[in-house]
Amino acid sequence: MFAIVDIETCGGKFEFRKGRITDICIVVHDGLQVVEKFSTLINPECHISHFYSNLTKITDTMVADAPKFHEIAKKIIELTEGRIFVAHNVSFDYNFIKDEFASLGYKFKRERLCTVSLSRKLLPGRISYSLGNLCASLGIENMARHRAEGDAVATTKLFELLLQLKAYDPQYKNMGVEKIMTKRVDNIKKYILNKVPEECGVYYFLDKDQNIIYVGKSVNMYNRAQSHFNSHEKKGKRMLNDLFNVDFVQTGSEIIALLLESAEIKKHKPRYNRQRLSESFSHSIIWSYDEKGIINLSIVPFQETGNSLKSFTSLMTARELLDHWIDEHLLCINYCGLMENHSVCFNHHIKKCNGICAGKEEVEIYNQRVKQIINQFPKWEENFIILDRGRHVDERSMIMVQNHRYVGFGYLDSSTQIDQPEELRSCITNAEYYPDFEVLLKSWMKNKSVKKIVW
Repeated sequence: MFAIVDIETCGGKFEFRKGRITDICIVVHDGLQVVEKFSTLINPECHISHFYSNLTKITDTMVADAPKFHEIAKKIIELTEGRIFVAHNVSFDYNFIKDEFASLGYKFKRERLCTVSLSRKLLPGRISYSLGNLCASLGIENMARHRAEGDAVATTKLFELLLQLKAYDPQYKNMGVEKIMTKRVDNIKKYILNKVPEECGVYYFLDKDQNIIYVGKSVNMYNRAQSHFNSHEKKGKRMLNDLFNVDFVQTGSEIIALLLESAEIKKHKPRYNRQRLSESFSHSIIWSYDEKGIINLSIVPFQETGNSLKSFTSLMTARELLDHWIDEHLLCINYCGLMENHSVCFNHHIKKCNGICAGKEEVEIYNQRVKQIINQFPKWEENFIILDRGRHVDERSMIMVQNHRYVGFGYLDSSTQIDQPEELRSCITNAEYYPDFEVLLKSWMKNKSVKKIVW
């Protein structure tokens, strides 16, 4: 069954506001004949531009007493539900109707068929595939051009002619009309999007041998998966050509999805994933107390993070930031890991150090300036659990850090009382350790309101 649709609009770009469609006609067709027709003007609840009034002959006065879109929305759903949405240049009509429904909070989703594309298949070599030119060349009369009913009826006659041509075409006669229009990527898209939920998690694109070719994460896996099919990048199109299946893991928590995605990319090295910048980290700036109680900053290899403040892709970028902190906060280079002996530093001689190295500044005052830097970054206790959203309303997720290192994640019932956090270790799924996990966690915690349990 088919719903052949045409609309007229009051102009303007797609925007989420009520009122744009001024005229609609839906012709229900069973593949042999018309079984129902619905046509009406629509009050767009806004001014119809002069250009579109001239084009359609529809004026503000004509639509003043017409029903508003929400008043005929149920009728449109009934006439199109379970039927293929057919139109000439189908994206135009479909997207306007889809957006009108979206403004009402309803997700309009139908299979589509474009008579422009179908005409190109069954009537190749035409100079123009506009509805007016096709109808004129095929002898199809349109009694009301640029009105919804006139164009919908003309599209219906064109569609019936195309069905007749298909019946005698050696290439297409044994194929359903919707099958003629479907490319392999379209079939894969439909399969993928029917499988992936609108939930937070990690998804895996698989090739024909079930090898993982791409790993992604999103708070809405359906929307993110859909975006791949709108990609115009060559690499994205190559991936779609290799795509045959999808798998996914629902996480509930955005940060768990981020951590899991990072781990899975490192583990499987999918050929269509760009290498994460964090995989190439080489150095970090860490802080620690020495035997005098003075807070020391130092640059260390990335694998030796500990109380890390920030990680870098090169020693040079780490040194640039540390030098900036030294100048801005009058820090002593002795206590920034830049001198091997603890003699009075050169910066004190040029009055860029207040003399902690010469015994001329109190430790507490010096430490206050260093803490101004440390406090710019999320607090990183030795042992803690982050509590976040679960995969459903009766569940919470947990992310465990022990000895300053990310251990893994798990889930528990939201009613569970947490008296001894360390006892929840058995609920945690261990993750293979990668140093950049702490970088991902700290970056996420910096911009989020995080519920933590420290022990």
